[in-house]
Amino acid sequence: MQTDFTQVFVAGDSKPAGMIEIKAPYDGKVLAKVATAGQTHIEQALTTAYQLFRNKKAWIPLPERIVILEKLQNFLLLHQEELAVGAAAEGGKPLIDSRVEVARAIDGVKICIQTLRTDAGHVIPMQFNAGSANRMAFTQHEPIGVVVAISAFNHPVNLIIHQVVPAIAAGCPVIVKPSQETPLSCLRIVKLIYEAGLPENWCQALVIADNQLATNLVTDSRVAFLSFIGSARVGWMLRSKLAPGTRCALEHGGVAPVIVAEDADIDSAVNSIAKGGFYHAGQVCVSVQRVFAHQSIATKFAEKLAQKAKNLVIGDPTKPETEVGPLIRHGEVDRVDTWIKEAVQGGAKLLCGGERISTSCYACTVLLNPSIDAKVSQQEVFGPLVCVYSYNDIDQAIVQANALPFSFQGAVFTHQLDTMLHVYHHLDASAVMVNDHTAFRVDNMPFAGLRESGLGVGGIPYTLRDMQVEKMLVINGVNV
Repeated sequence: MQTDFTQVFVAGDSKPAGMIEIKAPYDGKVLAKVATAGQTHIEQALTTAYQLFRNKKAWIPLPERIVILEKLQNFLLLHQEELAVGAAAEGGKPLIDSRVEVARAIDGVKICIQTLRTDAGHVIPMQFNAGSANRMAFTQHEPIGVVVAISAFNHPVNLIIHQVVPAIAAGCPVIVKPSQETPLSCLRIVKLIYEAGLPENWCQALVIADNQLATNLVTDSRVAFLSFIGSARVGWMLRSKLAPGTRCALEHGGVAPVIVAEDADIDSAVNSIAKGGFYHAGQVCVSVQRVFAHQSIATKFAEKLAQKAKNLVIGDPTKPETEVGPLIRHGEVDRVDTWIKEAVQGGAKLLCGGERISTSCYACTVLLNPSIDAKVSQQEVFGPLVCVYSYNDIDQAIVQANALPFSFQGAVFTHQLDTMLHVYHHLDASAVMVNDHTAFRVDNMPFAGLRESGLGVGGIPYTLRDMQVEKMLVINGVNV
């Protein structure tokens, strides 16, 4: 598998503009040196990609794209353990979860293939009035144009599959900019894409250290579609600068709410929420952060959750026994610690955690009844923290859950159908899980951040459709 990252993955001159060291977030070990791209590389990449798209005679036929994806799936299977270990090392997600991520990535390629085999245009009704007499119409799909994919650090394998492989499937030239913290997984996958038979010009990867240069890439008029996964601040800023006609999908974060009703199975809820809250040290856009538990069970639930959190194994993400790894940067450890200490000073009861384990790891933390004005109640923590709030009126709990400008996935734990449906109808969310945590996801389902949490719908089939144009043909059969 690719180990040399000293050249830029771009058409034309691949000499680097600079070099950066990629370090493991857990212990700072240098994993590799990676070439960075400059403005010249950005221009080369855009020119190459745009010329490919404009030359329709050279588009890669659908059967060839399917063969390429089938080969890619096989290569991912062959290298899945290497990819999992590499992702754990550079991103800090424990190996047990990185293995799941790679398995999802392999299935994601399969979903792309299945979508290509089954998804098509449709027939438009005609001949229902005088204006449409003697006509028939139907649509077919064509690639939208040049795709630019900006990716995040927290799922360095699967996000690339979600953003790049649908573009390949749709027939779009794609330029991917991975996170500066976790580019190695992306570059390894791009190399496998080349080995699977995709001409290198059709998928270019740029590691860009300069934020202004990254903005130049995104806002160029030759870009037809932007796929962005990352912070809301950056995502909305980039959207405001897109060239006229550029479409986009943005995936940001949430402050995911869970309602635990009076009749809930407490032990089941604890196990599920512990996974959903502390998975990848809480660095997941739909990580459980706010749990609203009925007052009759809130203390018992919170104490059980704290006991579960205390027993989680925190440490080296490349070791198979580790359940929670580091935060991506040491500065994030400092920020999370500050927010938690402010919440405790503001009246929250600290049930467990609330302290650094090292410069890179933070103890899994449970707070009971923090102030609704605390940062941990108002903003996405993106760290290993779950807040539990006691309620006596489920509608008031829902009002509090809905009070923030974020809306992504939510959940409710209950055995009552009426409660389930009540929460489903009244909780602001793009999806509501029942008796499951908010971070549940399979890769063919729609996945959408609402309000400030994002724009558009993710999930591989939905992303693939976003990267296509449904083009209509109308036939006048007046002489038939």
